[in-house]
Amino acid sequence: MALWLVRAEKHGEFEEKFLTDNKIYLCWNHLSHDLSGLANQQKLRTLMQQVYPNNSAKKNINQGSQIWAFSHKMSAGDWVALPSKFKAAIHFGKITGEYTFNSKAKDPFYHYRNVDWFATDIPRSNFDQDILYSLGAFMTICQIKRNNAEQRIKAMAENNWKSSHALKPKTVKEATDEAEDAGESFSDLEELSLDQIAKTVIAKFKGHKMAVLIDGILKAQGYTTFLSPEGPDKGIDILAGMGPMGFGEPRICVQVKSGDSPLDRPTLDQLIGTMQNIQATQGLLVSWGGYKSSVDKEKATQFFRVRLWDQKDLIEQLLKHYDKLDEDLKADLPLKRIWTITNPENEEE
Repeated sequence: MALWLVRAEKHGEFEEKFLTDNKIYLCWNHLSHDLSGLANQQKLRTLMQQVYPNNSAKKNINQGSQIWAFSHKMSAGDWVALPSKFKAAIHFGKITGEYTFNSKAKDPFYHYRNVDWFATDIPRSNFDQDILYSLGAFMTICQIKRNNAEQRIKAMAENNWKSSHALKPKTVKEATDEAEDAGESFSDLEELSLDQIAKTVIAKFKGHKMAVLIDGILKAQGYTTFLSPEGPDKGIDILAGMGPMGFGEPRICVQVKSGDSPLDRPTLDQLIGTMQNIQATQGLLVSWGGYKSSVDKEKATQFFRVRLWDQKDLIEQLLKHYDKLDEDLKADLPLKRIWTITNPENEEE
């Protein structure tokens, strides 16, 4: 079994299509040529020069290696990992078919392989840091080989997506140096930093402490809050209100779940019922492990009543309001803002 990283375009535009169609697509615009008949990579590079004459030779070689992997190297039975751009999660599938070209398809969906998505919305925080580094590579398509990743991810799948390793997290510099030594095109440094923050958050704010963190973020936003003590809470972790003494609008009922499994619809229904019982106008459901599709489908219908925060949303709000957090919370989670130069050449690959 080989393990492949695939991306549904730079910003994840086609992620839902990949999952809904049970396919992975080779999303290169204007590449309306059947690739199965190409005898070698040199033939592909010649085709790339014809289709993309304005590309540099280096870019065509780089992209050609990814296209060749999709059309000639992947095999039925291989696994694919699709990191989500919309949530802090990774989807896993098994390739069930050979490379297929459909000349009548809409650009850029001419090329595809059928996939059985057997595990979706697996929280990123479940994975050891070195695996996340590899899955953060800039490449749109590449095989993941380093650090025995294939076997370790397969073992996680057999262990309810729990890792049996306890590796010390590496700094971004250590991970960059290691990847460069291995000859890998390295990952998105911003994503790596967010993964490190996520590891620290779940290590220090598990259980009731996560409600304490959410309470701190809401206070930083200007809310007056009531935080339920640890123990049975009858569906109320936090109450928050605006205005003098918190008597204004909105009146928010908050439920916080720090587990690493996606929440299903009954938890959302419980929050909505609790909101009605205490006359809260809005609700906030926080799930570190994310949500199952049954909850995601309710985002539109509940838009004016409930907000759903997953790991990614929580960290986004944490960073946005970090400067206004209580000093004790900042002491538990010391962060420093930095600026760095992006690499446009890598972003195009």
